[in-house]
Amino acid sequence: MLERLDPVVHERVLIGYDKADDAGVYLLDDGSCLVQTLDFFTPVVDDPEDYGRVAAANAISDIYAMGVRPLSALSIVCFPVGKLGREMLAAILRGCQQKAAEAGIPIVGGHSVDDPEPKIGLVVTGLADRDKLVRNDGARPADVLLLTKPLGSGIYTTAIKQGKATPEQTRAVIEVMTALNRAASEAMVEVGVNACTDVTGYGLIGHLGEMLDASGAAAIVVAGEVPRLPGLRDLIMEGCVPGGSMTNLSYADRRADWHPRIDDLTKVILCDAQTSGGLLISCPPKKLGLLRKALMERGVGASTIGILFDGPEGAVGVVP
Repeated sequence: MLERLDPVVHERVLIGYDKADDAGVYLLDDGSCLVQTLDFFTPVVDDPEDYGRVAAANAISDIYAMGVRPLSALSIVCFPVGKLGREMLAAILRGCQQKAAEAGIPIVGGHSVDDPEPKIGLVVTGLADRDKLVRNDGARPADVLLLTKPLGSGIYTTAIKQGKATPEQTRAVIEVMTALNRAASEAMVEVGVNACTDVTGYGLIGHLGEMLDASGAAAIVVAGEVPRLPGLRDLIMEGCVPGGSMTNLSYADRRADWHPRIDDLTKVILCDAQTSGGLLISCPPKKLGLLRKALMERGVGASTIGILFDGPEGAVGVVP
């Protein structure tokens, strides 16, 4: 819908909603940048505190994707207090506070409305040097693509809603979704990479496509190298696919050149709508070893999943 609005035109706005980047950026008098984002969503897991933790990690991720240090947050609360009670809401907000505290930021306030469907999230503010921002438009041909979390959270959380997820799968996806992207962000800033975005609701192919559109490049993704949670194919066969993932697939088909050996189940996985997904980093090849070392030192796993090339702007080739 934002494409129907006029672009942001202001001398202090370096990045607005028209850039499809992860956060808005406003230039301050001292040359530093105020970075702001927000995100909220309906429950993806059953436990209230886990829901709050996931919501907070997801919202803060947009700040980390730009290589920025978060400063503070405001809570967004839509909740049917009369139906679900104050204790459940308190548990959700405790989860938010726990994850914000892990990120080192205070939740300084917020706003709540009575709503029949719960929705929880954060507005997050960060601060950065202008020349250290990691944008989504700097990817260049020959860059290597790395992904720091496995795909499949949309499929797993749909399985949870349908009562088809095992306890092990539930624990695994909560661990993935509540993991902050802080360490990965610090690593890429230390090394200096060309571009980054986090993989969330538009899925891997969708968010990669936004990066490629902004950067004027094309990419090859090696499907077999993309990390994924175990058992996804079986869950897809059982109908555990969120509607957003199928919408993503319909859009991906317009830009992706699927190799004939890429089957429909793999396509769904690569387009799965993620919650609190990993960072998708575009790294110049000469810095790849340094980035891997910096990530490893911080305990962050990352998979090399593809490479950029000078091709049709925004095009994605997917090979086995």
